[in-house]
Amino acid sequence: MSRDAGDLLFPPEPGSGFELDPGLPEQFPEDDDGELKPLLGDDYYMRAALRCAQQAADAGEVPVGAVAVKDGLIIARSWNQVELLKDATAHAELMLIASLPQIVGDWRLDGIDVYVTKEPCAMCAGAMVNSRIRRVIFGMRDPRCGAAGTALDVTGFPGMLHHVEVSGGLLEEECKTMFQAFFRTVRDNARKKK
Repeated sequence: MSRDAGDLLFPPEPGSGFELDPGLPEQFPEDDDGELKPLLGDDYYMRAALRCAQQAADAGEVPVGAVAVKDGLIIARSWNQVELLKDATAHAELMLIASLPQIVGDWRLDGIDVYVTKEPCAMCAGAMVNSRIRRVIFGMRDPRCGAAGTALDVTGFPGMLHHVEVSGGLLEEECKTMFQAFFRTVRDNARKKK
């Protein structure tokens, strides 16, 4: 009997021809409250955001990348597209947030986590608050313009109708290295043109 992915049960039945990857546990781990814990950690999703940031850098854009995660799955990816679209608002986070209602069927983005390589600015942090993003996890802190707790705290401002949970500094050195390399190249190219 032939089976396709639509027929799969989890876990697969013994002898079904489909076997679990031996590296995966037979059942998902649970936390103290009996809730299922994700198999993939925050580093995994931030590395996906870093790949998006590299796409931005390759296109001559400031290397900020972002991914949206719901129930452990990456449901959308984006990167800065300011130069491409000639639009100052085309930040990775806003492009991501704008795509999500079509994916989840609602403007309320409850239960969605955003991983982004650089701390969101005030515009992006405000969009996260207004769209009710559950959590933002960022890499590089921005002491000048970061609005998720470093320079400003838009995500947790008292009186807002929604607060976004924030985790900062994840893979910060890798994010910072990419950012610095990009701007070093920009400066070198500007010098060569003189």
